[in-house]
Amino acid sequence: MEAAVGWTDDRVALLRRLWEDGQSASKIAAQLGGVTRNAVIGKVHRLGLAGRARGGEEAPVAAVQPAKAIEIETAIAVVETQAPEPVAILSHRPAPAFPAAAPAASPTPLAVSQRVTIMDLRESMCRWPLGDPTTPEFRFCGGRSITGLPYCTHHAEIAYQPAAERKRDRRVASFR
Repeated sequence: MEAAVGWTDDRVALLRRLWEDGQSASKIAAQLGGVTRNAVIGKVHRLGLAGRARGGEEAPVAAVQPAKAIEIETAIAVVETQAPEPVAILSHRPAPAFPAAAPAASPTPLAVSQRVTIMDLRESMCRWPLGDPTTPEFRFCGGRSITGLPYCTHHAEIAYQPAAERKRDRRVASFR
């Protein structure tokens, strides 16, 4: 690709001198003629000329820096004074309160008549999945769901456990 650009020894020497003088890649490309800014940048990196002097830009940058800091602080103050008060947004529905029940020793089996396919599932039916969804025997609970929730009382107790109980269960499991 370098042959297409025509990087002669004279052009490379001029590139080196302009780069070390602190010229921008765009200005160097314009002075060399017939090359793009990206071609100049590529050649600079291939030559390993990444480090260079800034050509007298150090003093003005230092002088401008405090003014920019003041502008930023002013802008932050303006935004803070114009910003509305934060509003608490609840992104989830709190877990419903269920009466404390004695823990079941084993899950109670559902009557076969309650197990329904997706085609038979209605809005007031429990949507708790039963079995492997990839098999033809896959069904949903189908029991009467709690108003506003997708599950019956039994499956809602499983799905909506208070955080304290979940943490306690994890601690007990970690000590075993």
